[in-house]
Amino acid sequence: MDSAWIDSATAWIGAHPVAAGAVIFLIAFCDALVVLGIIVPALPLLLAAGALVGLGHVNGPYALAAAAAGAFVGDGLSYWVGRRLGPGMRERWPFSRYPQWLDRGETMFRRHDIKAIVIARFVGAIRPFVPAIAGMLQMPLRQYALPSLAASIAWAALFLVPGWALGASYEAVAAVADRVALVLLALVTALGLAWAGVLYTWRWFADNTDALLARALTWTRRHPRLGRHAAALVDPNRRGAASLLVLAVCLLAISWAWFAWLAMLLANGGPLRLDHSIHQALLELRHPLADRLMAGLASLADPVVLGTSALVALAWLLWRRRWLAAAHWLAALGFGVALTGLLEAVVQLPRPPGAPAGFGFPSMSVTMVTIAFGFFAVLITRELPGRKRVWPYLVAGVVTVTVGFARLYLGAHWLSDLVGGTLFGLAWLLVLGIAYRSHVARSFWMRPLAVLFYGSFMVVALWHAPRAADRLLAQLQATAPVPRVVEVDWWREGWAELPAHRNERDARLRWPLDVQVAGPLEPLRLQLEAAGWRVQPQADWVATLALMDDDLAVEEQAVLPATLDTHAEALLMLREAAPGERMALRLWPAPVALADGTPVWLGATQSLSVVRPLDLAVLWRPEPYDGRAHEQLRQDLDGLHSMHGTHPVSGLPVLRVHTTAGAAAAR
Repeated sequence: MDSAWIDSATAWIGAHPVAAGAVIFLIAFCDALVVLGIIVPALPLLLAAGALVGLGHVNGPYALAAAAAGAFVGDGLSYWVGRRLGPGMRERWPFSRYPQWLDRGETMFRRHDIKAIVIARFVGAIRPFVPAIAGMLQMPLRQYALPSLAASIAWAALFLVPGWALGASYEAVAAVADRVALVLLALVTALGLAWAGVLYTWRWFADNTDALLARALTWTRRHPRLGRHAAALVDPNRRGAASLLVLAVCLLAISWAWFAWLAMLLANGGPLRLDHSIHQALLELRHPLADRLMAGLASLADPVVLGTSALVALAWLLWRRRWLAAAHWLAALGFGVALTGLLEAVVQLPRPPGAPAGFGFPSMSVTMVTIAFGFFAVLITRELPGRKRVWPYLVAGVVTVTVGFARLYLGAHWLSDLVGGTLFGLAWLLVLGIAYRSHVARSFWMRPLAVLFYGSFMVVALWHAPRAADRLLAQLQATAPVPRVVEVDWWREGWAELPAHRNERDARLRWPLDVQVAGPLEPLRLQLEAAGWRVQPQADWVATLALMDDDLAVEEQAVLPATLDTHAEALLMLREAAPGERMALRLWPAPVALADGTPVWLGATQSLSVVRPLDLAVLWRPEPYDGRAHEQLRQDLDGLHSMHGTHPVSGLPVLRVHTTAGAAAAR
């Protein structure tokens, strides 16, 4: 997001704090109104408001009071509407067209009575309707008002506090880990979309299966020749006919989508423009902490993880003598691997830059995760009651999207590979699902099978992911471009052509690059260690989580890594200053080299101070550039061949160091 827009928006809010409270009131008020509340995206808006509180632009108690008042007044108006219209509200539009809106809220209200007023405030789907139902059922105002007020205050606090904490820690976290936050946000968004897509698709079929079944029966009667082949699937007297019809409809839709997607790729001659855009966007978000996390998540599709859980499920089916289920399970996985491998060999599409052989279209990993978890859901859902049948499909969607997003982030596949793999996996598991449901009517106890399959998957994944992350990162490491040779004398002139700042969009993160080093880093490291500096290894997730450990001394807390052009620091050195203060030197590989192949490094010196956002963690925050760390580094490197000059772009001093022996004579 453009930092200039953020600065102007926060400046306006800072100049109009009363108006900011009115906006927060209006958001909460609209979210509580009957019908309108299902449209207003209150959660992200209040998270943003909480962030402004944390950043100091809005008074915290005032924002909390405004949000609670808006929610309470909105609920009160909904209560008044329900009380005024009474039972006749069901006859009014839009409730006459969408009666399920009131049905769900009324079911909760009759089940929990007064407690439903508090519960519903935290359940988005029914939040705007329960106050109206309370009024429609003539609940006394005195009985309604107090729970509504308490729920509104708790809801306002719950929705504002996360953004509040984020805003309070933004400057410290964003300085070094903003990319990690964006990657996690993108992953959560993808999982949320997958969850909603599966859930609402399942609900749509649950609400419309009878109508689809009636249409299918009518079609088979009108087309006796073709209809006789489909009549067995839609026979209403047959157990499971509704589920067979759902599988058949999904198969037709997904098969059409698969062939359309493949035809579009072949017609385009390779990846789409969208593929390149997403690949580049995720490449710019690369960060060491996110890299290792995503590598671990991508390894969930490794044969050792999927294969172990598949063998455990197969062993249970064979032990229970479910021969047909075991045969379909084997066919789903075995033919899935074979068919996907055949497609990868036949459909030759360019791979992403740096992706090694074996990562093609469609994605084998995503296809097999889709088949394994999807067909397992088909196996066990018939044995589940009512609405509980959706959760295996939700698990399948979440695991598939997690693996797909991780591999997309790492650059192993184009988005088209993942979409193609998901569609192909769905089509194949639906074919097997229809075959299985058509021939198997015998029920079995699914709970032990579910525990064994999901449990073994989780256990093996937790054991395997940390071990596989480094190997997968090395395998998927993009081929580093050969550094271009400095065309002019770097020591005297060429250094001024190198970047003066980090290439960040947010001006607060565009640290000056005030150090340039040519040659190996070992002599520089030894010189600084002798002067009191120390090397900090790259912080991993263990060190990051330890930032919340109150028992760990401040001096032992890690400084989070930062990137330059998607590269992590090649060297991070720290020097203790006053209590609660540090000096840091970060060095990254430069995109250039000297004519003789000598590597060049770009660096930034920083003064760091300790901050404790909301007393939740200890963070070392870079302070605005003041030159103190730069001058200290210059003194401590006395003895190495160095030169000082002012960068023509930034106007700040840049220290140039050549660590190669004899550099002074050569240059």
